[in-house]
Amino acid sequence: MSDPGSRVGVMASTVTTADWDSGVGERRAHEGVAFVDLDLCETSLQGVEFTDCTFRNARFNCAELSDVAFINCTFTGCNFFDATFTGCKLTGSVFERCEFELLTVDGGDWSFASLRRAELGGATFTGVRMREADLTGVRCAGGTLRGADLSGALLESADLSRCDLRGSDLSALDPARTQIRRAVITPDQAVTIALALGLEIRD
Repeated sequence: MSDPGSRVGVMASTVTTADWDSGVGERRAHEGVAFVDLDLCETSLQGVEFTDCTFRNARFNCAELSDVAFINCTFTGCNFFDATFTGCKLTGSVFERCEFELLTVDGGDWSFASLRRAELGGATFTGVRMREADLTGVRCAGGTLRGADLSGALLESADLSRCDLRGSDLSALDPARTQIRRAVITPDQAVTIALALGLEIRD
């Protein structure tokens, strides 16, 4: 158990890899748990729900997660190398100092999630709902954000150069505050960006 006086908002319990392997990992729901140094490399998770949990230095390398929910969770120093999230829900979750190289996200809901200054250039997000997500300062040069609902997302100082943005909602994008050089977009999206720049479009 955690020391009740160690920090504000202490978790209900602390779980390590040994705890997970000895039975905790079989539970379908976890609430208020601190997962420390958890090794989930090459693990398959489906239909599990985590609420108000923290993950510190957890490893999700090559893990496959399907229909897993992380509601209002915090990830600090975690590694998602080559992990796959399919139809997962991460609403309100916060990522700090995490690694996302070769991460694949297919569908799901990441609305209100915070990925401030995250390195997403090697990640692929497809068909993901990211409404009002905090993407301030993200570095997604050469990455993929296709068919994403980015309405209301915070994109100030984000680097989306060479990023594949086709089919994504770019209504919240301010070209003057976001790097978009050589980003790949559709004609309809080009009109949206032109209007954001104050241009008048005529035949």
